[in-house]
Amino acid sequence: MTSNEQSADSHTMKKGPENDGQGHLVAKHYNELQEAGRESRTDSRIFYMRNFNNWIKSVVIHQALERLKKDKGHDRDISVLDLCSGKGGDLLKWKKGNIHSIVCVDIAGISVEQSETRYKEMLSRERNPDRVYKAEFLTADCSKERLKDLYKDAGRTFDICSCQFSFHYCFETLSQAEVMLQNAVECLKLGGYFIGTTPNSQELVRRLRESDDMSFGNEVYRVTFENEDKQKLPLFGAKYNFHLEGVVDCPEFLVFFPVLEKMAEKYGVKLVYKQSFADFFNQNFVTREYKDLLSQMKALESYPAEEGRSLVGKDDEDYEHVRSFIDSVKEEPDSRHHGREPRKVSVGTLSKAEWEAVTIYCVFMFQKVKDMETGEVWKVSTHDGTSVGRDRERLHEGAE
Repeated sequence: MTSNEQSADSHTMKKGPENDGQGHLVAKHYNELQEAGRESRTDSRIFYMRNFNNWIKSVVIHQALERLKKDKGHDRDISVLDLCSGKGGDLLKWKKGNIHSIVCVDIAGISVEQSETRYKEMLSRERNPDRVYKAEFLTADCSKERLKDLYKDAGRTFDICSCQFSFHYCFETLSQAEVMLQNAVECLKLGGYFIGTTPNSQELVRRLRESDDMSFGNEVYRVTFENEDKQKLPLFGAKYNFHLEGVVDCPEFLVFFPVLEKMAEKYGVKLVYKQSFADFFNQNFVTREYKDLLSQMKALESYPAEEGRSLVGKDDEDYEHVRSFIDSVKEEPDSRHHGREPRKVSVGTLSKAEWEAVTIYCVFMFQKVKDMETGEVWKVSTHDGTSVGRDRERLHEGAE
């Protein structure tokens, strides 16, 4: 199969978003957002922050794939649903994950076209393009349209659903959140995973209540709430405007995770973990593979700045934390440098402003543990990790 032949297998279905609610504003914003060139991205104030966010996504995607491979005993035929896929920023991540197929869905038609173009370009660079996963592209509002009715194959199922930095848009109303969640998990296979990243409502509310007014942030980001009562925020429709330097300026909504967990139970889906970006980073950067990935993805800025380069932040304010760390390292005795000039220390970091911005987010993973139609239940690993599998049993109402 040639690259052109495989490209023809991808499919775009255009179905415009409804013009009520905030969906059309979100679509308009992302349709009008210009594709930044490599040079402008490198010069961006949030260059390292964006790379750090990409590192978070890479790790959670890798972890979901590894869990699947362990459960399946192989890595063949993995199918993915990428909800709110944007311009296709994760296409290469899925290629590295050796998946079999993907469906990419987004509300912004221009973004979907750019994503499909990126996919075709990826195929054209391959010597053996038939080894790359097949892709289907849809333009739809994932919070208002049932995606199962739009797939080329109405009976298709997925091993993973990924929704990165977008799930919060659906918490405008209960009905939108229900449709979005249904789209995310109703076609998941038993044992499949729903993964994503989203603003952490706990952290947002904490910062809001500590602020003097209804707004907080710094030179990189700013969050401004519409509700004038900090103590009484609705479960749905808790609207705020989020501004991120040069990238985002959109209305968003708080996602209250206890509510989401309860809603997910209806579909046989259980929370595996929810972690702040700070906790997720601290837990995973010590792993050699993920630590190397930080460097490869340029997810941290070198401090002091490399020769010929400038720091992205304000030196006095943004790097006090890392200067203190370097000073403490220099003071530690090191026999290898005895009698020599003090050793030079360089560390990877984010500026304080960027760190404050990334730490408003959390990463999550759900797993489908029960098929609500058949009653089939996913049998979780025992403590010794030897009995991953499925067990067909009926759960009777009222059973202890």
